[in-house]
Amino acid sequence: MDVRRTAVVKLAVSDEHRDTLHRTAEQYLYCANRTADYCWSETSYSECKTNKRQVRDALYSDLRAETELPAQLVQAAIRRAVEAIKGVVERWKKGQCVSSPTFTDETMDYDMRSATFYRRKVSLATIEGRVEPSFVLPADSPTPYERYVLSEDYEFRESTLRYDAATDEFYLNISTRRIDGNDAEVPVDTGHSDQTVLGIDLGVNSLAVSSTGTFWQGDEYDHWCREFEKRRGEMQQRGTQAAHNALLRLGKREDAWRKQYIHTVANELVAEAVERDCDVIAFEDLTDIRERLPHAKWHHVWAFRRLFEYVEYKAPEKGVSVEQVAPNHTSQRCSRTDCGFTHEANRHGERFCCQKCGYEVNADYNGAKNIGLRYARKRTHRLRSSPTSGNGDAEVDLRVNGGTLNGESHRPIAGD
Repeated sequence: MDVRRTAVVKLAVSDEHRDTLHRTAEQYLYCANRTADYCWSETSYSECKTNKRQVRDALYSDLRAETELPAQLVQAAIRRAVEAIKGVVERWKKGQCVSSPTFTDETMDYDMRSATFYRRKVSLATIEGRVEPSFVLPADSPTPYERYVLSEDYEFRESTLRYDAATDEFYLNISTRRIDGNDAEVPVDTGHSDQTVLGIDLGVNSLAVSSTGTFWQGDEYDHWCREFEKRRGEMQQRGTQAAHNALLRLGKREDAWRKQYIHTVANELVAEAVERDCDVIAFEDLTDIRERLPHAKWHHVWAFRRLFEYVEYKAPEKGVSVEQVAPNHTSQRCSRTDCGFTHEANRHGERFCCQKCGYEVNADYNGAKNIGLRYARKRTHRLRSSPTSGNGDAEVDLRVNGGTLNGESHRPIAGD
């Protein structure tokens, strides 16, 4: 099991380093906006430049000469702008009103080359070398932050630095991944599949779970949703104009935080598909998801829909397509291909236990495999039924923990 979590951590930044970070962000935004201007076309979406490598080759040298940014941050700014252009193009293709993206919020994307993480501080690349602000431990300890940011069981991945003008504070959205022995398992390619699919199940306790056994937990997301709700309630009780203005600022900050959080999860989900050599990411159809998840709050449903939208425009950039399948009975069906027994008694909260074969596993993980299998079988059937499919041997593999499972072969699942 590969568990990924995103933590929001406030940084203790000195006045000197605060100025450095502001000036670094200013140049980062310059690079992002310059890239967006280069990529954009007012005439047609087909004329917009969306090839990241070509854009980087065209602009990198100039942006390095025009700014003091280190190489990693210049490349990160180019990536951000190209991804934004891709998202706009996808909406344009659907007939929606669009305009060239403009970057104004002070945020910067850091990867493992431009940031070095320690348990209580981070080293960030800037225009004046490295700065090392420490983490500010939340006052309402313990929180999800302590359970995995300070834990040796988790390793750091990428992060996003964000400046909050309302509080005059810098925050770091940190992506972490639990170090688990199962991570050492290398998926084995069957060598004969037409496509490999990554199934994704969405839920309340786990925001997303993949068929490879990767869990994006929802406790940090829920924690901050409760915090924002608590603060809104306190401000509404005051009833003053100042409180009203503060409430508007809080709403904007909450909206920005939610979007950034889901962006991070979406990036990690797409990265999981790429790392596992998947050609397709399969989600359940989100229609009527509120009825199917009666215990989900509005912010959960918002997160599900926004996560799918972000993955839908981020994945094609990596050569991965995104599909949806019918959701019926994916939580009640046994994902073992030599069983497939479906009954409502199979699921018990977060645990799945097949009443026929005794297979027991996390319920969301079981659902993710069923979603992937449903797409694999659907596509395999479509290919074999097509008059142009030749001998009908086209196959689709489901990517699971430790290996692949062919959608029609009924072999045991590696890692079960």
